[in-house]
Parts: sequence; C-alpha cells; structure tokens
Amino acid sequence: MDSTACLCCAHALGRVANLEAEKPREPDMSSTQMHSETASETSKAPAVDMKLEVVVIPVADVERAKRFYGGLGWRLDADFVVGDAFRVVQFTPPGSPCSIHFGTGVTPAVPGSARGLYLVVSDIAAARAELVGRGVDVSEVFHRPGPGKPPVSGPDPARRSYSSFASFSDPDGNGWLLQEITVRLPGRVDADDTTFTSATELASALRRAEAAHGEHEKRTGQRDANWPEWYAAYMVAEQAGKELPT
Repeated sequence: MDSTACLCCAHALGRVANLEAEKPREPDMSSTQMHSETASETSKAPAVDMKLEVVVIPVADVERAKRFYGGLGWRLDADFVVGDAFRVVQFTPPGSPCSIHFGTGVTPAVPGSARGLYLVVSDIAAARAELVGRGVDVSEVFHRPGPGKPPVSGPDPARRSYSSFASFSDPDGNGWLLQEITVRLPGRVDADDTTFTSATELASALRRAEAAHGEHEKRTGQRDANWPEWYAAYMVAEQAGKELPT
C-alpha cells in the first residue's frame, strides 16, 4: 500500500471540503442523452481497477485511538504530523488490503459517528475470542436468519456464510461489526483469482475441504489417492462461489 500517497490525498481532501460547492445546473435533453449513451458505452468497456484503500474514522483523542487500535494487533503504518493543525495515523487490520485513517484535521465528521464498519473473518468464534483476549468489549455472537431479519442469539445454526456476527466499538463509539464469510456469493470475487490473506484463513479453508473430502470418500467407498487435486478444486470453487465438487 502506498500510504504516503493516501495520506497526501487525505490532506488535499481536507482542503477541498472547505471550497464552496458548485451550484447544480439543470440538464438539457442533449446532455442527458449523451450521459445515457456514455454510461451504456462505459458498461461495455473493460473495468478500471478502483481499489478501496482507506476508510476515515472520526476520533476525539488521537493518542487514545492509537493505543486502542494498536492494542487490537493492527499494523501501524504511519503517524504523520504537520504542525498543530494536521495529523494522520494509519492502521491496517491483519490480512486487510484496506486501512483506516484518523487524526487531526482529517475529517469534519463527529467523533464516534462511524457505524457499520465490517471486518470479515473466516471463524467468528476465534475472531471474537482473540479480541476478548486483548481486552476488547465484544458482543456475544449473533446471527440473522435472512436479510433484514432481526438478530438471533448465537452463530447461524448451519454456519452459513454471511450470517454470523459480533460487534464492538472503539473508545469514541465508532462501531465495528465482525462478519463470518467462508464462501463468497457468485460474482463477488474474480473466478480466476484464488487468494488467502492469512495462514489462519488458509487453514480454515483446508479444514472445510478435508471435511467435505471425507464425505466424498464415504460416498465412493474408497480412498481417494488424488486428494490434493480434489482439495484444490474444492477450495477454488468455494472461494469463487461456484458449485462444489462432491
């Protein structure tokens, strides 16, 4: 991650926020038609990578926030100070391609106003236990039977992907949500790109493949000498959200 570039962008954004917004203009038919045609053409063109790099967290006490996020075991990438008016601290959660920023002069948002910040984990119980072990006040694990459904105590009975959660907040009240995801829905990842962001995530995928392969051998009634290929096919299909081998 090019943290220096991101930090410079954060400083620039702080200046841009002070500029007067341009008054909206009423579109005419020709401009509307052109926009529609351009959007249609763009949808057919190859997508340009736009990777979410940083999420800004509003805090009141920078040192307190720094101690808290450091205590989570997150990697401290930078702590840049420019006089008394600007300071930005960057942390990155383990295995995450996206980082957080907080500091002084970084955002006009009210401290503690960030909500619904998702941290995706492969094992909700293990992730919660680690945070509790670091002294964090984490909720009990809960699940939702379906989108928009009220939360129910305990992990999802079938341990369905996307369904089990736990929550916690930083000292300012910014809210984080752990979500267990083991199998991505179709189209959520590049089918040609299989990656694991940590040894823990890879180990969890291997355990799931091992359990599924055990059922496979029970059905066939014989030992599968080509189990490495079966494991690999299972793990690639699982991550891509494709039909799993049986």
